[in-house]
Amino acid sequence: MQIQSIYCFQGRNIYSHKPVVRMIVDIGIFESGPTKDIPGFNEKLLENFPELAEHTCGVGYAGGFGERLAEGTYMGHVAEHLIIELQNKLGYNVNHGKTRQIGTTSKYYIIYEYINETLAVECGKKAIEILKGFAAGKDIEIWKIMNALKKLSLETDMGPSTKAIYTAAVDRGIPVVRLGNGSMLRMGYGKGIRTIQASLTDNASCISVDMVSDKQLTKKILADGNIPVPYGAAAKSIEEVEEAAQKVGYPLVLKPLDSNQGKGVTVNITSGDQLGEAFAEARKYSKKVIVERYISGKDYRVLVIGGRVSAVAERRPPEVTGDGRSTVEQLVEQENQNPLRGEDHEKPLTYIKLDDIAEKCLKSQGLTLKSIPEAGRIVRLRQNGNISTGGTARNCTEDIHPKNAQYAIAAARAVGLDVAGIDFASEDISIPLDMNAGAIIEVNAAPGLRMHLYPSEGKPVDVANDIIDMMYPDSCWSIPIVAVTGTNGKTTTTRLIRHTLALTGLTVGMTCTSGIYVGNECIQKGDTTGPVSANVVLANKKVEAAVLETARGGIIRKGLGYDLADVAVLVNISDDHLGIDGINTLEDLAKTKALVIEAVKRSGYAVLNADDSMTPYVLNRVRSRVILFGRTMSNPLIKKHSKNPENIAVFVRDNYIWILRNGKREPVISLVDIPITYGGLVDCNIENSLAAISALIGLNISVDVIKKGMSTFRPDIELNPGRFNIFDMGTFKVMIDYSHNIAGYSAVIRFMQKTKAKRLVGIVGMPGDRMDANIKEVGELCGRSFDKIYIKEDKDLRGRKKGEVAELFESSILGAGFKKENIEIILSETGALEKAMLDGQPGDLIALFYEEFDPAVQVITKFKKEQEEVNQVLEDSLKDMTKDKTEVAPILLNSILTKPDMVEFREL
Repeated sequence: MQIQSIYCFQGRNIYSHKPVVRMIVDIGIFESGPTKDIPGFNEKLLENFPELAEHTCGVGYAGGFGERLAEGTYMGHVAEHLIIELQNKLGYNVNHGKTRQIGTTSKYYIIYEYINETLAVECGKKAIEILKGFAAGKDIEIWKIMNALKKLSLETDMGPSTKAIYTAAVDRGIPVVRLGNGSMLRMGYGKGIRTIQASLTDNASCISVDMVSDKQLTKKILADGNIPVPYGAAAKSIEEVEEAAQKVGYPLVLKPLDSNQGKGVTVNITSGDQLGEAFAEARKYSKKVIVERYISGKDYRVLVIGGRVSAVAERRPPEVTGDGRSTVEQLVEQENQNPLRGEDHEKPLTYIKLDDIAEKCLKSQGLTLKSIPEAGRIVRLRQNGNISTGGTARNCTEDIHPKNAQYAIAAARAVGLDVAGIDFASEDISIPLDMNAGAIIEVNAAPGLRMHLYPSEGKPVDVANDIIDMMYPDSCWSIPIVAVTGTNGKTTTTRLIRHTLALTGLTVGMTCTSGIYVGNECIQKGDTTGPVSANVVLANKKVEAAVLETARGGIIRKGLGYDLADVAVLVNISDDHLGIDGINTLEDLAKTKALVIEAVKRSGYAVLNADDSMTPYVLNRVRSRVILFGRTMSNPLIKKHSKNPENIAVFVRDNYIWILRNGKREPVISLVDIPITYGGLVDCNIENSLAAISALIGLNISVDVIKKGMSTFRPDIELNPGRFNIFDMGTFKVMIDYSHNIAGYSAVIRFMQKTKAKRLVGIVGMPGDRMDANIKEVGELCGRSFDKIYIKEDKDLRGRKKGEVAELFESSILGAGFKKENIEIILSETGALEKAMLDGQPGDLIALFYEEFDPAVQVITKFKKEQEEVNQVLEDSLKDMTKDKTEVAPILLNSILTKPDMVEFREL
C-alpha cells in the first residue's frame, strides 16, 4: 500500500466547501478483499482506536463505521476514518471524508477535511503507516506516533491571538487566509485587503514597533507626554548599572532594553549584592539593560485597540498553595494537570516550568524544589505574571479608572500603535496612577490576547472582534466579485462584464484565457482561468471589482480561488472535455461547474441559461437568488421563474433585450446596437450578451451604463481578441475564433451561413485530448458546411501522434460526402492560414479555428501589408497614363513577377 500523491485544497472544491486533503493511495494487494478477512486486523484497529467504532460513516448514525468494519470494508475506507480520528484525538473537530475507487484500479481517492494543513498531511502518512503495520501483524507504538503528531501540531498551529482573529473574521464572512505556517493572516479582497500578524496590524509602522522595543526610548516619549513612568537609566556594563542604581535608589528593577514576555527581568532588587546576578540575567537577552525604580503593586495589562481601552487584566505570577504534605515540585506537577494548562499557547494557560528562574524565585522565599510548604502557604514560581510563563489573569476591564484609561490611550497614541498592550504597575487600577504612586512600565506591540480571551477569573472579553471592528470600521472587506464559467462563451462574457464595469469608474481585475488584467494593464499573459490567477487579482489592492473566468481544469485540480462571489454566471454546458479528469458525462461536467454557482453569497445571484438542458439540474444546487436568461420569454423555465415578481429574468423579444423584474418589463438595448452580435447574426454572442447583462443587473448596475457597455464593446482584437474577429483582406475576409468543440464550431458556422459570402472556407482542427467521437462529430459538421477545407493540427498534440487528429478529421469529413479534392492537409496552423489566403477567391469567408492567437494575427497582418504594397505598385503604374501603352505592359508585368503569389491573373 503506497501513497501516490497528496494535494491540499485550501478553499471550496469539488469534494467539499471546506478545506480538504485529496490523497491518492494504491492499496495494492488489499484490493483483493475487505479488512475483516485480514487476520486480527479489525481487532487490533479497534483495540488501539476504539472511537472508530462510533464513527457515523455513510449510514448517518453513530456506530455506522463499526458495522461497516464487521460487514467488510476496504483499506482505503478504513484509512479515511483513521485519518479523521487521528485529527480528532489531537483536538481538531473534523468529520467530513469520502473514499472513491479510481476506475477499476487498486487506486483510491481518499478525501478528508482538515484545519491544520501540515498536520493533516502528516496524519495521512501516519495512518497508512499504522494500517500497513496492523495488516502485517506488527506491534505499532501508537503513543510515539501520537506524541510526534502532537509536537507537530504545537509547532504549526495558530497561536491563540491569531486563531481568535481568524475565527472572528470567518464568523463575519470575511475571507481570510493564513500566509505560511506562522501567525500572519490576510483578510479581505482587492482594495479591502488588510494584513495582521498576531495582533500587529499592517497599520503599525516599523518605526513604532522599533520604538517600543527600546524600553528606555519609550519611557522618554511617554514622560514627554506627561504620562507617569518609573525613573530609570540605561546601562551596558556592571559599572554603569551600579552608578545608575545609586541615582535611582532602591528598590530596583533590572531588565533587558529590548526583550519581551518578562525574559531577563529581575524585580524588587533591594541591595547592591543582587545587581551582578540580575545584570548577567538581563544581558542574556540584550546588550543594554535598564535600571529603574521598582513600582510596588499589582501587574495590569491594559489593551488599547483603535484609540480606546478594549480590555484590562490583572496578571498574577504562577504560584501553588502548600498542603503540608507535598513538595513544591509535586505541587507544580499537580497544578500542571489542570486541563486548562498546556504546552506553549495551545490552551488558556501554559504549564508552569521549573527552570533556573523558578529556582531563584524559590530561593528568595527560602525554599527549594524539594521543600514542603505548610498548608495554606502561597509559593510564587516567578516574579512576573506573564501568561506565557505559567501566570494567570483576572478580568478587571470594568475596574479601570477613566484617567488611567486616558493614560493608556495616550501612551498608545504617543508611539503610533493602533493595537498596544500597556503594562501598569499599581496598587489598584481603579485609582489614578498619580494618586497611588503607580506608573506605566512598558508599551508592547503585538500584545498577546490570551489573557483577555481566556481569563482565569472573570468573563472573557471578545477583543478579537474589537480588532476586526477597528480594521474594518465600514465593513468594506470585500469587492464585487463575478465568476463566469461554462463550456462556450465564458471568455467573451467575462470581457463584456469587465468592459461595462470599468465604465462606472472602478478599477476592474480580470482573469481570462488571454491573461490577467488590472485596469487596462495586462500583468500576465496566457490562459489564466484557474484559482492561482484569481488569487493574483484578489490580492491586488488596486482592484475595486473582479471578474474571474473560471475553467473546468482549475476547478478540478485546485478548487476555487475565492470564497464566495456576488454573482456567478454559468453560460452553458455542452459536450466538451469529456473523458478527462474523470469527467465522462454532461452530469459530471454540470456537477463540477455547479461549484461556481454554489459558491455565491446568499444575497447574491446565480445567473443561469434557461435554454440550456442542464439548467434544471444546476438549479437544484443553487443556494442564492437566481437570474434566468433566455432567447424568449416563452421558455418554460423563465415562465415558471417569472411567476414570482421578486425574480429577475433577461430575454429577447422583437430583436430587443428586455429585463423582467418587480413584475415589470424594461427594454435594455437592440441586438443591432450590440457590435459583437453582428446585427443579431451571431447567436452565441446574443447568449453571451444576455449572460453579461444578467450579471450586471445582479451587481445593480444601471441600465444606462449597461447599454453603453454593450454598444461600445467591439468584436476586435483589442476588446475581444480571438472571438469572431474579422479581417477585411480586400476581395475576401478572414475570421479567427477559438472554437474547439461541436457547440463552438456550430455557432461559427451558423454565423458564416448567414453572411453573403460566396464560398465558406474552414481551417480546422481540435485539441488532441478530445475523444475520437468528439473530433469525428466536428469533422462531419465541417464536411456538411464548408466549400473548401484545410486541416491543421495544434502544436501541443496532448498525447496524440503527429497527424493522428488530422487523419480523424479527414476520414470524418469524407464520410460526410465532402470531395477529397477540396481538402488540403497542412499540419502547421500558420502554414494552413497562409495557403488559404493565397488561394482566396473574391467573396470568400475564411474561418481559422486557432490554437495560438498572436502568430495567426501576425500572418494576417503581414499578408495584408504585402497585398497593399502590390496594389500600390499597380496603382502607381496605372496612374502614369501619359506613357505609351506599350510601355505600361512591361511595368505591370515586372510588378506581377516580383509578387506572383499576391496577384490574381484574369482575362481582360
